[in-house]
Amino acid sequence: MIYLDTCIVIYLVEHHPGHFLKLKSLLSGITATAISPLVEMEALIHPLRNKDLRLMEAYQSFFDCCTVLDMPKEVYRQAAIIRAEHPIKTPDALHVATANWHGCLSLWTNDDRLTRVAPTITRNILSATS
Repeated sequence: MIYLDTCIVIYLVEHHPGHFLKLKSLLSGITATAISPLVEMEALIHPLRNKDLRLMEAYQSFFDCCTVLDMPKEVYRQAAIIRAEHPIKTPDALHVATANWHGCLSLWTNDDRLTRVAPTITRNILSATS
């Protein structure tokens, strides 16, 4: 299962002109994608702030196609360890911890900081070396 960071979900749902086609192509062979409630929360901020019902519905349709991974207290403890060892923000540590806790094969992001924190599972899927 591939865990999708919030930035990847936003690029897909909002059809980012520089990333959408590459992501769509990369996902064409993937049968299982996962997100967390944190991804849902972060992705919905912009459409909620702008009261963009069409975009909120587009996000919900996308979320419905993904497995939503729970975030038990062990995920938060693992995120605290990650934060103590690496200079990243809490949401980023929670994404890494959630993907790790659930045994995801990979965490797709566009954030090189996360690839340094968890190099075995995290991939900057949009970098030139991917």
